[in-house]
Amino acid sequence: MHTLTAIIRARKGSEATVRAELLKVGAFARDHEPETIGFFVAQDPDDPCLFTTYERFTDKAAMERHNNGAGSQGFFAAAGDLLDGEVTVVTASEVWPE
Repeated sequence: MHTLTAIIRARKGSEATVRAELLKVGAFARDHEPETIGFFVAQDPDDPCLFTTYERFTDKAAMERHNNGAGSQGFFAAAGDLLDGEVTVVTASEVWPE
């Protein structure tokens, strides 16, 4: 299983829009990307501008299709100017469960 974790910071006052756009990515992945096994979005309750995603894919190629696909690209088109800084991305291979 290939994973991607993204740490995303919205500009103050833009949290609702960034949240809505992340939820659209999740819905798109659920409906159109069978090789995206999971797409989770979290919002920090103490800092509502801070979001993290945890994304699971069958393999690296599926992750790349997701990242280059309409859902992800739509997020950056809609919310890119509302982000505060660069998105931190960590990709990995799951080691548990085996």
